[in-house]
Amino acid sequence: MAGLRLAYDAAGAGDPPMIFVHGWCCDRSYFAPQFEHFASGHAVVAMDLRGHGDSGRPAGRPGGYDVDVMADDVLSVAGAAGCDRPVLVGHSLGALIGLACAAQAGAIRALVMVDPAPITNEKAKRFFRKSVAAVAADDNGSWRTTFVEGMFLPTDAARRAAIIEQMTRTSPAISAEVMRVMGEFDGAGALARATVPVLSIGSAVPSNASADLRRVCPAITVGQTVGSGHFNQLEVPDQVNAMIERFLAVNGLSERG
Repeated sequence: MAGLRLAYDAAGAGDPPMIFVHGWCCDRSYFAPQFEHFASGHAVVAMDLRGHGDSGRPAGRPGGYDVDVMADDVLSVAGAAGCDRPVLVGHSLGALIGLACAAQAGAIRALVMVDPAPITNEKAKRFFRKSVAAVAADDNGSWRTTFVEGMFLPTDAARRAAIIEQMTRTSPAISAEVMRVMGEFDGAGALARATVPVLSIGSAVPSNASADLRRVCPAITVGQTVGSGHFNQLEVPDQVNAMIERFLAVNGLSERG
C-alpha cells in the first residue's frame, strides 16, 4: 500500500536471508530470540505487520488486512532490506502470510511455520469466523484476554503477563478484521500448492494435526516442541532454533547443508 509505513529491524549478513513475521496482535519483538540467534550467520529482518507495533494502521475495513495484502507488505519489506528470496519464518498468522508468499513464484526460498494458525483445522477456523463480532465489540479487552490466556500451558512463563496485556492494544476493529481473514484464508489449498521446502513447528497443543498437514503436503517437515504453548519461539527458543537450523541444513540452505 503506497504511503503505508512498515517498521522493521535488520541485522547480520549471510545467505540465505531470513525474515520473521509475527502473529495476530503481536509485533516484531516476538521473534527476538530467533532474530538474535540467526543474525550470527544470516541477514535477518523482523517486521511489524500493518496495524501492529510501529507500522501504520489502515482502518480495519474488509480487504485491508487480507492475507495476500499482508504478504505483499512482507515481500516489500524484504525487498527494501535487500533480502532476495528470503527464508520466511512466520508465527501463527505469520505462517499463513508465509503460505501466501510461497504461492508467488520465486518470492521466498523456504517457509518455516511456527505453531501456525488453523490451516487444516476447520473447527478452529469456524470459531475464528464466528468470533469476529465479539472481537469487534471487545472495547474493554476482556474477550481477547480470555482468548489469549487459553494459548498458554500452566508452566509457560516467558513474557506471559506482557503478552496477555499486549493482545488488547491492537484496535478491536483491526483485531476483528484479521481474525476474519484467518478464518477465511484457504491455508490448506495454499499449503498443497507450496513448491518450496516447508517446516511446521507445532507447540504442545498445535492447532493443526501433523497427519493432516502431511496429508495436504506430503513433503512437509513437521516438528513439535516440548513443554510450551502457542508462543514456543519465546518459551523454548533453543528447541525452535535447533529445528530451524536442521531444516536449513537438510535443505542445503546453510553452510552445514
